[in-house]
Amino acid sequence: MLDAYEKAGGRPDVLEARRVASAVIHAHDVLAVNEIEGVTIETEAREGGVRARINVAPGTKVEHPVHLCFGVTASEGLQVIDSEFEIGEGAEVGFLAHCTFPNAVELKHVMDARIHVGPGATMRYREAHYHGPEGGIEVLPTTHAQVDEDGRLEIEFDLTEGRVGRMAIEFDADVAANGVAELVSRAYGSADDDISVNEIVRLNGEGARGFTKTRVAVRDQAKSEITTTAEGNAPGARGHMDCTEIVRGRAEARNVPIVVVRDDRARVTHEAAIGSVGKKELETLMARGLDEEQAVDVIIRGMLRG
Repeated sequence: MLDAYEKAGGRPDVLEARRVASAVIHAHDVLAVNEIEGVTIETEAREGGVRARINVAPGTKVEHPVHLCFGVTASEGLQVIDSEFEIGEGAEVGFLAHCTFPNAVELKHVMDARIHVGPGATMRYREAHYHGPEGGIEVLPTTHAQVDEDGRLEIEFDLTEGRVGRMAIEFDADVAANGVAELVSRAYGSADDDISVNEIVRLNGEGARGFTKTRVAVRDQAKSEITTTAEGNAPGARGHMDCTEIVRGRAEARNVPIVVVRDDRARVTHEAAIGSVGKKELETLMARGLDEEQAVDVIIRGMLRG
């Protein structure tokens, strides 16, 4: 499990550091939990999955990111994680989550997360996946978030190593006055991978702000469909949606931006670009000794980092 965690970008030594809050869950078994002052992690392994509740006490400033490791090393099975994040008023915390499924052939990972960011609090959450080469996995994360007045929520999702398989992200957030919600999603699909992202950000309070950025590349026969909805429901609300997709081979990419404005003092914008790798960039890299496939991969990974 720790080897797979390291392949996903994690540092196994951090999980042993007493000053770092952490949890390790393999399939439906809770292998390790470490709490620190101001951060409690309650877990319960049940027949249908694992329930995890993470609470950050009001006013707590967590120095080191909380490390979470979810995974299944078997080739078949089901992992269901039911999680709650309660970030108290004025608290500030980061999370690094690594999800590892290195041998997946017929495997499903289901994550149902509920997030509450209290008044003036900040939560930063980064989730990175590592999948094996078979593509026999379904990744089905659902997130419901509430950001209170002056709160801030930043979520970053990365699935760019190994085959995607089937991925369907569902995310919705309600943002109160002067709150901020930012969501960044990155994925790289190949073969017959299937990528779906459905995001909804409701800017309900005066001065609320929302930003979504999606970077997806598909090649071979892979498919992607990105649907993003931003609602400006209050005076001074500001939202922006930014989607870039690269298509190669017989792949297919779709983007559906939905803008809803219910107050004439709100503003919501979007930009989307779907296309192939730039010919000039490709020729430049090939002139430096890369073959076409290597050059394409360099360009795509550069886009995914942007």
